[in-house]
Amino acid sequence: MENTSRESARAIPVIPAGTIMLAGTPIGNSADASPRLRQALGEADLVAAEDTRRALALASRLEVRINGRIVSLHEHNEADRSAEIISHAHDGSRILVISDAGMPTISDPGYRLARAAIDDGVKVSVIPGPSAVLTALAISGLPTDRFSFEGFLPRKDGQRATMLEQLASEERTLVFFDSPRRVHDSLIVMAQQFGEDRRAVVCRELTKTHEEVLRGTLSQLVAQTEGEMLGEICIVVEGATAVSGEPEDHIRDVLALVESGMTLKEAAAEIAAVTGLRKNQLYKAVLEAREQ
Repeated sequence: MENTSRESARAIPVIPAGTIMLAGTPIGNSADASPRLRQALGEADLVAAEDTRRALALASRLEVRINGRIVSLHEHNEADRSAEIISHAHDGSRILVISDAGMPTISDPGYRLARAAIDDGVKVSVIPGPSAVLTALAISGLPTDRFSFEGFLPRKDGQRATMLEQLASEERTLVFFDSPRRVHDSLIVMAQQFGEDRRAVVCRELTKTHEEVLRGTLSQLVAQTEGEMLGEICIVVEGATAVSGEPEDHIRDVLALVESGMTLKEAAAEIAAVTGLRKNQLYKAVLEAREQ
């Protein structure tokens, strides 16, 4: 009787007919694949994968056979392919959507498909799974009650600096993806915009054999990342201190530090770290006060 119940449970489809199922895939360790993902890979009529070769390789590692049709769904074809996939869902096909690693739609293909499917009345559901964002946040040791995922940092220096300047007063913990080739430079800009003493964590190759987690202030992490880095990178940064007052309220505090021997730039940064105000706001307020 017990064996019969187990077989019946296994026979229940993971993907209902006419449903688009978004599924999280391992971010490094194949053993993190859920039983539901394994079953879905075998039963889906259509598997939409960010990279079809990687999807087949994942299935091989999981010792699962993809029996349905497999198509690519990536950044460059998602807009065009979504209509085709939605049409198959309307015809009753069971559709599985996976990215190379982690959850589709989170800095990976799938959002435009999911949005279009919902608008067209197609059921969209999820098989939960690994997420680099949540894994990095959990391992960081920084506050998790409120956080903001900011995706990949811009490649161009100017755009990156502008983005980080806009986030300097954000009080929530910040999570970023970055290239291993740019992480050192990104940390330098973060130290400039957020303050050198802001706590942060650099996570490399999460869940993989060579997982590495670097912790410290932004200035300390700049020093720790001077050499070559390899692998997938997540950066988690402590949120800003709650803002206390307006820049004009702290002009005297900045000037007092200047009189003690600090440069205006150093003094503005020091008061910014205490008050949560932006360094450049304090700097500008002092210059304007001097002119007056």
